[in-house]
Amino acid sequence: MTTEEKQRTLFVGIDVHKNTHTAVGISPFGEKLFELTVDNYQKDFDDLAKEVRAVGERSLLSPFIGLEDCSGYGERIASALYSDGFPVVHVPPILVDRLRKRQTHPEKSDSLDALGVAKVMMHDTDSLPVYSISERSASAKFLKELSQDREYLTVERSRLRNQLHLLLHRIYNTEYASYFKDPFALKALRHWARVKPACDPYLLRAMKRKVNRMLELHTAIKELEGDMQSLIEEAGYTLPTASGCGVVLAATIIGEIGDIERFRAPASLAKYAGCAPREQSSGKTVRYRKTKSGNRRLNCAFHRMALSQISPTGNDAARAYFKKKVSEGKTKSQALVCLRRHMVTVVYMMLKHGTEYRCPQA
Repeated sequence: MTTEEKQRTLFVGIDVHKNTHTAVGISPFGEKLFELTVDNYQKDFDDLAKEVRAVGERSLLSPFIGLEDCSGYGERIASALYSDGFPVVHVPPILVDRLRKRQTHPEKSDSLDALGVAKVMMHDTDSLPVYSISERSASAKFLKELSQDREYLTVERSRLRNQLHLLLHRIYNTEYASYFKDPFALKALRHWARVKPACDPYLLRAMKRKVNRMLELHTAIKELEGDMQSLIEEAGYTLPTASGCGVVLAATIIGEIGDIERFRAPASLAKYAGCAPREQSSGKTVRYRKTKSGNRRLNCAFHRMALSQISPTGNDAARAYFKKKVSEGKTKSQALVCLRRHMVTVVYMMLKHGTEYRCPQA
């Protein structure tokens, strides 16, 4: 957005909550023009749209709307305002929080948060992700929800596994480890659910509860993975064709990226994922370091994808690329970072053009 366009823009920040939403509109010079709190119903969204249009007409400014949405509560109002023809962007809460902390007296309220959203929009318009409604963005959203649900269940399963390990040791001592190669595999869990060893009845019931819950989690996780597979196939994503990128990893990457049209180039996606190095130069010294910013779930997914590329089940071209970077003087960790950045470009092109996976060239 150019300076002239900013001077003709009404910046409307919305602080989103479960039951109510607070909107604050400011002029390009930071003057507060209106404030309105509405409920989470369609008629309230229509009232807000009328108010925004009225203020825009009075002040001869074009409305531009931003939402600080932390838990997905703003999905309905964002969709309603977008359908009404308003340009909508998402404002990361961390930017609003940073703005608040720079104040002389940092205070927090719905009104101040909405004002902070509007001010962030005014200064960082070009770096904010644009809201859009498309089949790709909808499917990506569902994949993200499925991926997060699976992650929650796998964390619970790991916790139960540790608890069951202790219970089995108390019941069978170390002997239980010799019954199965993996005492927590599906076949083993079904066995533990059937057997009735001679032990304290309370201890036995505790063990049965853990086993039955783990069996339920196994079924639920398999169902989630099946839903991911179906959704990826229906949307026509080609990412699972990449070596070392299964359905779960592909769903995580697609869900965190959303609509690939949000990103102008692979470099933008790398910046968003935290896979681009951060410059820390001074004088004649030019230096780049790894950054801990960006989307960490997406960063972790790209890291896992890069590791799988150089594994024994990966591909020769990726291993050759990795060895080439090591031969140039980079450490193995630095070479892996280079490969991870290369995979960002590959994923971007696959999502952008719908092409199948082609091995990176050394």
